[in-house]
Amino acid sequence: MAETQPALHRRLGVLNATSINMSNMVGIGPFITVPLILATLGGPHSYLAWLVGVLIALSDGLVVAELGAALPAAGGTYVFLREGFGPRTWGRMLAFLFVWQLLFAGPLEIASGNIGLVQYLKVFWPSMTEWQTKFLAAGIGVFLIFTLYRKITDIAKIMLGLWITMIVTTGWVIVTALFTFDPKLAFDIPPGAFRLDLNFLQGLGQGTANVLYLFLGYYQVCYLGAEVRDPGRTIPRAVVYSILGVTVIDVAMSFGFIGVVPWREAMESENVGALMMERVYGPWAGNVLAALIVVTAFASIFALLLGYSRVPYAAAQDGVFLRWFGELHRTKEFPHRSLLLVGIGAIIASFFTLQEVILALMAARILIQFNAQVVALFLIRARRPDIERPFKVWLYPLTPLVSLAGYLYVFSSLGLRFIGFGLLTLAAGVVVYLIAARTNRDWPFTACVPEPRAATLP
Repeated sequence: MAETQPALHRRLGVLNATSINMSNMVGIGPFITVPLILATLGGPHSYLAWLVGVLIALSDGLVVAELGAALPAAGGTYVFLREGFGPRTWGRMLAFLFVWQLLFAGPLEIASGNIGLVQYLKVFWPSMTEWQTKFLAAGIGVFLIFTLYRKITDIAKIMLGLWITMIVTTGWVIVTALFTFDPKLAFDIPPGAFRLDLNFLQGLGQGTANVLYLFLGYYQVCYLGAEVRDPGRTIPRAVVYSILGVTVIDVAMSFGFIGVVPWREAMESENVGALMMERVYGPWAGNVLAALIVVTAFASIFALLLGYSRVPYAAAQDGVFLRWFGELHRTKEFPHRSLLLVGIGAIIASFFTLQEVILALMAARILIQFNAQVVALFLIRARRPDIERPFKVWLYPLTPLVSLAGYLYVFSSLGLRFIGFGLLTLAAGVVVYLIAARTNRDWPFTACVPEPRAATLP
């Protein structure tokens, strides 16, 4: 009797897919980035970044929804780039570059959750030293790998429970804000706030980068495309529902914080959520909220590592990444080697500061993920009539153009240090690809490249 080979199964419905996205997107983000957003323009007028950020995120989300519904395979953007630019030519290199930047951006994003989680643990351990916080953040990364070392059906149940905790946490903050909100505090705009000069535009761009950091994850379900049930319906709904839901939650909390805690004070706080609840109810409430935020943060990094671990696996299956990472666990049927690769990277990144991690991850991923997948959409529409598209972008081509221009604006606002980081990591990836391609006689050094393995397609 032939031995059954392990395989990915389509078991995730709309509720599970949306909960994975939203848990990833909310997480610790709004509890640690409000001070960063306020600092970009020096006041509550910095929240203009929310208008710009939501517009960009929703536009790109619709691009992702069309691509994810059309190409529901393990790997998400990796598959979009490969098929959009051509699996035998440019798509082969672009797909490799996406995996390459993921080796930087994925662990950085997970590490931002690790670091933010520890910031709220400091509510209970205020004497924690700098190195203690770094090692604790890295230790959380180790525990995260352990919790994900299991089947996807078990993970879906865990994720739903963490998602419910996230809803309770954010709901408590929002309800409290509704009854205690002071518009005089929230809209205490300093004189000369709207001076439209280069500094204002750069500050708005950096604020938008922080807002878009809060939206990172609306594409997470696409990384699990091979494990989604009825993907033509489930993926677009999960993407759009999660963006709209997170917009309501994060905007409400952002204004709620500065409607209770004066923005000048909030801008200097490491744990503004706990400070807000302490002001309203007393110290016990700050402690309870900090504990709930820790659980919510863990839900976020749990979803992040779950999704990102599928990308090197898909690339290895295609032969554009080390094939050793293209194996599933023999009994638990998940890409365990790929999980370890991304998880160990997150552990290392946890030793950097939160600000460095956030700006670096945005710089690393904008060009090769958000911009390149918009181009892939245009190419698929123009050149690939063989790919069925169950969902189509609204207001095409305006919507993808808004995404393209918006992310380029944000990238140009990050500052030379991080723009350089993004460009250098991309250039290094091109060099690595070309060296490997020449050694293996792949494109562009040969006209014939084998078709990708069908196992990664639906």
